[in-house]
Formats: sequence, structure tokens, C-alpha cells
Amino acid sequence: MALESAPVARQSLVVIGNGMAGMRTVEEMLKLAPELYDITVFGAEPHGNYNRILLSPLLAGEKNIDDIMLHTREWYAANGITLHAGDPVVHIDRRKRMVRSQSGREVWYDRLLLATGSKPFIVPVPGHKLAGVIGFRDIQDVDTMLEAARSGGHAVVIGGGLLGLEAANGLLRRGMQVTVVHMMDSLMNQQLDKPAALLLKTALELKGLRFLLEAHTSEIVGSVDNARVKAVRFKDGSEIPADLVVMAAGVRPNIELAKAAGLHCERAIVVDDTLQTYDPRIYAVGECVQHRSATFGLVAPIWDQAKVCGAHLARNGHRRYVQQATPTKLKVTGVDLYSVGDFIGGEGSEDLVLRDPRRGIYKRLVLAGNRIAGAVLYGDVQDGPWYFGLIQNRTDISAMRSRLLFGEALCAQAA
Repeated sequence: MALESAPVARQSLVVIGNGMAGMRTVEEMLKLAPELYDITVFGAEPHGNYNRILLSPLLAGEKNIDDIMLHTREWYAANGITLHAGDPVVHIDRRKRMVRSQSGREVWYDRLLLATGSKPFIVPVPGHKLAGVIGFRDIQDVDTMLEAARSGGHAVVIGGGLLGLEAANGLLRRGMQVTVVHMMDSLMNQQLDKPAALLLKTALELKGLRFLLEAHTSEIVGSVDNARVKAVRFKDGSEIPADLVVMAAGVRPNIELAKAAGLHCERAIVVDDTLQTYDPRIYAVGECVQHRSATFGLVAPIWDQAKVCGAHLARNGHRRYVQQATPTKLKVTGVDLYSVGDFIGGEGSEDLVLRDPRRGIYKRLVLAGNRIAGAVLYGDVQDGPWYFGLIQNRTDISAMRSRLLFGEALCAQAA
């Protein structure tokens, strides 16, 4: 009579962080080894996993909570995952291979995945802790903004990047008067050159947004009882009224827990090409990691990380994470933008520029020799992926140089 083999005990995988990066990694791992682990997930927020990118449409009223959820509690249950939402991990004991949560719950791990993401940078000026001063990072922030918008009044958004402009647009659509304060002399200076940024500013002003560029916040002024924000003051002594202040001046990798556990961190948690930390039992993905000196904020590289990390957690470890150039395709309040590569240029580079102010179209291609080094498109972005392909493939564009600005179709037709 044949002997039945005893069931193999599952290992324990603990995931710290219930956001997009961590759950995408778990999905990738489950595709390859669904029976390998007992999985426990700890999240700071009292929700399932949701699409953080869609917080702006949620604020603007274009989406509701159900629209942005990626994984409901039923999904966790169906996949045998224990979810502890609203109970963040506060301590990692690497010697005992144990994590402890805020509520005191302790779970042992064979493998640990850190996906702690990032947190908004709150400009540390006097008054930054007043009621009514918030970041723009989670559903709670959106709820706070919506509550403020019900009373109308003035909102000040500090930061003229993509996130700041999306917050400003949402608050404007909710009925507030909105001023965007930006330290630099042009909006979205990390993605756009100055002519494109000026077109964007003009378009957004027509929608009703106000802008203060090259403005340095010196203080957030409180009410008489200092219970709530009432104004924002600048270094030149001027001030503007504020019933709500939204800090959108960038994010910082959330690495305090990893540092306290003794993991090697620089600007973020340092990982190798397998997304493994210096502790071989601990992996990390997403905005909390640093790979070959780079940190990450866009979805595309984080999805690549999740695929590699998921494979290694599944013991299918032949993949390596390789950083790729990532185009930035943005839709800011109805305006289409696309930028990729070196769109500023330098010594020896050349610019090809198309301006059509009446149609609101601007294109700039930066050439280095006979190849495209970078591109900025405003208003008409349909050829963005084609330009990106030419950059990636280092295509010699000599034969189509005269038609290059007019896009793929015309270049193909001429060829």
C-alpha cells in the first residue's frame, strides 16, 4: 500500500504596506507559487488596496471610493491572505524574525516584504502643524479637503508639480478659490521646459487657478486662538488668506521602520537587482527603495520591480531588475502633456521646435547628433510613444529630420 506524503508546511510571508507596490508583488508571486506561503499583510490605512493615482479624480468628483479600489477585503480572503488594515507595523525584530504591530499583534516570518512607500514632505515652516495644513497622499487627505471645500473659502497649494496642480484643480472644481505657490519660475519644472510650462500656466489661469511663482513660504499663520490656519506669509512680507493649505512639495521615502531594524538605508532602503535588502530574508519594493542610487515614484518601474521581486519570493529567481527610461505622460486638468529623456539639452545638442499657439500645440525635440535625446509635447501627444521608441532604439533620424516634428504618419508616408 502506497504511503501518503505528509503535507508540506507553508512558510510565512509578511508584507508591511498594503499599497499598490506591495500588493502587485503579492499578485506576481501568487501567479507562480500560490501554495508556498501563509501571507499576512499589515496596512496603516483602514481600507483594502486602492489606486493612489486616482485620488485626484476622487477629489474632483470624477470617481468614487469603489471606483478606485484595487483589492477588496473579499479578494484577500479568496487568496487566503490575512489582512490587518489600520494596524501598522511598529517594530521589526530581525533576530527573532518577528514583526509587531501598533495593536501589539506579533507575527513571525520566513520572508518579509517592505512596501512602506513614501510620505509627503511637509515644509517645516512655523505653523506647519496647524489644523487645516495637510499633505495629499491618501483617502483621509481627500476627505479633509472635501470637508474644507463644503465651506468654500481660499485654498493654497504649495508645490507646482503634477500632484499640486491636480489638487488645485480638484479644489477649484469643488468651489474653492485656489492659489498655487511654487518656488521655481515655471510649473512642472522637472517634466516641462519653460515654453510648455508657460502654455500650461496660461491654460490653467483661464480655468480660474491663480499662481505665485518664485514665492518662498516663510510662515503659515494661525487664527487668533492658533487653532486653525488663516493665511500663508511669504519671505517678502506679503500674505494671502488660506482656509486650507495643501502641501504638495514632493515626497520622501518612508524608511524609519527599516532604519530602526538596522537595514542598510541611504536616501531609501538599499536593494540589489533582485529587490533584496542586505538581509537576505527581507525584500523591498516601490517608493521606499533605492536601486543603484535611484529612487522611484512612477508606476511603470514599480510594476517592473513587483514582477522581479514576486518571482524571487516564489523561488523562481532568474529575473533581475533593470532600470528603464520612463516617459511621463500626464493629463493635468484636461491638458495633455508628454515628456521623455533629456528635454533640456546641452552643449552640442540641437532643438527642433513646432509652435501652433492658436491650436495650443507645442513640440520640442532635442537632438544629439542624428538621434533624438529628449522630447516635450504639449496639446498633441499622440506621437509620444513613437518618439520614445526612437530614443530607446537610438534610431538614426537623418532621413526623416525635416518631417520629424510632424509625427510618425507623415514620416512613414514619405518613406
